[in-house]
Amino acid sequence: MTFDQLRLEGVTRRFGSHDALTDLTLTIERGEFIALLGPSGCGKSTALNCLAGLLPLSSGQIWQDGTRLDPLPPERRGFGMVFQNYALFPHLSVRKNVAFGLQMRGLSRAEVRRRTDEAIRLVHLEDQTGKLPGQLSGGQQQRVAIARAVVLEPALVLMDEPLSNLDAKLRLEMRTEIRRLHQSLGLTTVYVTHDQEEALSMADRLVVLRGGRVQQIGTPEDLHTRPVNRHVADFMGFRNLLRLRADAAAAEGTGVVVEGDGVRLRGTTVGAVAAGATVVAAIRPEELSVVEDTTGDGVAATVEVVEYRGREFAVEARTGSGIQLNIRTSVRPVPGDKITVTADPEHLLVFPDDGDDT
Repeated sequence: MTFDQLRLEGVTRRFGSHDALTDLTLTIERGEFIALLGPSGCGKSTALNCLAGLLPLSSGQIWQDGTRLDPLPPERRGFGMVFQNYALFPHLSVRKNVAFGLQMRGLSRAEVRRRTDEAIRLVHLEDQTGKLPGQLSGGQQQRVAIARAVVLEPALVLMDEPLSNLDAKLRLEMRTEIRRLHQSLGLTTVYVTHDQEEALSMADRLVVLRGGRVQQIGTPEDLHTRPVNRHVADFMGFRNLLRLRADAAAAEGTGVVVEGDGVRLRGTTVGAVAAGATVVAAIRPEELSVVEDTTGDGVAATVEVVEYRGREFAVEARTGSGIQLNIRTSVRPVPGDKITVTADPEHLLVFPDDGDDT
């Protein structure tokens, strides 16, 4: 079963007086890998459960091409789901776990065997078919859960933080495996995670949520390099966040000088920034430069901590007014060194200060 578009229109879910998800509007094209991304409590799992039919909508609609899905129960939506805790039947073998859904659909014995064999082959578990889930590693159990979902040849595969219980090495392996399966089978996938690196490496588009509301939808590159607000900038990989004052806007209207507490830097505005207003300047550690010239724009700071990270050094420095800066540099400073730090104005993003630090 396939579709051309899956549309979520104003999808909202309330629990009592609390809005867990508010006005989620999203169009998913066939074959896309969409990641719902955000911190705990942002509404990403709620969105997935609404899409799966495990939670009724408080308002809004879900459409699969011309068919409205939200009134339908989960079993009539034709979606496959992979859970965080695997949710395997502990008393059934790998083969029987994978075959269960096909048997419940009344397929012939030959068809069940053919599709089960194919799904098990896809996840490289041919030599584990007779084992029980308790005899498998965490990564192998997750492979069984994925095989059980894709064997149904679903229109959409929903994955709810499927790698969060695995160790770092297994997460990397399974990340590649899930992306490979998505591409080789032509799946359409919606994937929930709080891990930015995971989402950036796997998804075609990301949906960043905060407090139940969409903050930004875009490609990994869009969100990584062009966040639309300070909350996305803060969440999508570490950035130094400096609360400063906008001193003067450049003629083209996007350049700005920000200063305060011994800091003076040039940046690029994102959103409406008025001269004299309090702003939040955001910049990644690797986009800060340590320079010898102490004249002009920059930040004077004292090195406190230096960590070797292979091809670079992670440096923690502090200004005279107590502002902490995290820097990545190829030059090794020594704790106690006095340094001057500058930033490329294109990379220093300046956002209006909404006063919300949560």
